[in-house]
Amino acid sequence: MANGDIVLGANQYGKAECRLVRITRDTAVHEIEDLNVTSQLRGDFEACHTEGDNSQVVATDTQKNTVYAYAKEHGIGSPEKFLLTLGQHFVDDFAWVSGGRWEAQQYAWERITADGKPHDHSFVRKGQETRTAVVQIDGDETYVVAGLTDLTVLKSTGSEFHGFPRDRYTTLQGTDDRILATALTAWWRYAPTDTAIADLDFNALYESIKAVLLETFSAVHSLALQQTLFAMGKAVLEAFPDVAELKFSMPNKHHFLVDLSPFGLDNPNEVFFAADRTYGLIQATVQREGASEAPQAWATIPGFC
Repeated sequence: MANGDIVLGANQYGKAECRLVRITRDTAVHEIEDLNVTSQLRGDFEACHTEGDNSQVVATDTQKNTVYAYAKEHGIGSPEKFLLTLGQHFVDDFAWVSGGRWEAQQYAWERITADGKPHDHSFVRKGQETRTAVVQIDGDETYVVAGLTDLTVLKSTGSEFHGFPRDRYTTLQGTDDRILATALTAWWRYAPTDTAIADLDFNALYESIKAVLLETFSAVHSLALQQTLFAMGKAVLEAFPDVAELKFSMPNKHHFLVDLSPFGLDNPNEVFFAADRTYGLIQATVQREGASEAPQAWATIPGFC
């Protein structure tokens, strides 16, 4: 093969956004799990691309069917566990599949209250955030990255922003009392030291990590959204040794004080205009100093530095 020849580079393929709802009916009190699953395979697929030879192509329709069959045969339990089981099947059962990427978003539901108690089989969709997970298998290496997106939080005081440099284009005034609001997207990578990654209790970890993120957002007297971001990541790493690092994307959802003086009204931080754009966008990684990094785990997760 000479320099300048046209060759196939990195590639993956699969079935995207398989909408999966599983109802567990073991008792009269039903349980609901609602996922959006994407399966993508990596391996020896060169002949398909260069010659149209499909002899090693696991059809995307087969991948979709496997998602639904595995939901029945193995259950879900947690998106991370389900993706690990799904990914291992494709790697183990097809010799030319060397790895892949399996992603899920989980949508939460809660029981409708009827006659003063939770109903056995009626649910209302929760709108607080979407849970996310990505599993990647690369040969002998398995990476699990979990997180959440669109978790909108706000504190009505306990936030300042001042001391920034000024030039002739600066019009923003500093403040020692402002609304701080963001729609949090966070990802964290699991790297357990004392147990196999598949043995982690992903559901319990998710709820506990989310609670720490919210508690820290509330507790920190913020001088900048960047400071709050770092404090949130630090708190998670200190509390959960099985988490290796976190990546955050936090838009600053600006609330501007409305000038009511033309109407003869005072406005002591009570009435605001909530702007949806433009907005500041803060993104950062929080990690343990000296810890091994895993760029392969983040290679297909967009939007982070």
